Amino acid sequence: MGDTGGRPRVSPTAPTDPKATAPMPRLAVYALVVCVLAVAAAVVSFVQGSWAIGVVWVLLTGLSSNMTWYYVRRGRQEKSVIG
Repeated sequence: MGDTGGRPRVSPTAPTDPKATAPMPRLAVYALVVCVLAVAAAVVSFVQGSWAIGVVWVLLTGLSSNMTWYYVRRGRQEKSVIG
């Protein structure tokens, strides 16, 4: 039929050690990469004297930073619900 978009099933043999650290969710990693690249682009824009473009990069940095925290927090919540 196809994917219903539900949460993935957890096998009964999955480790449930609360001290085990799960890797960062993939979307959080992508948002973090965008954040770092936006910071670099903002610095370059300001150094070259393009203030308007620099401000746009700073705004994108803030957005991607918030997305990173959101996806990290969401991953931790899903882990605590499942585990």
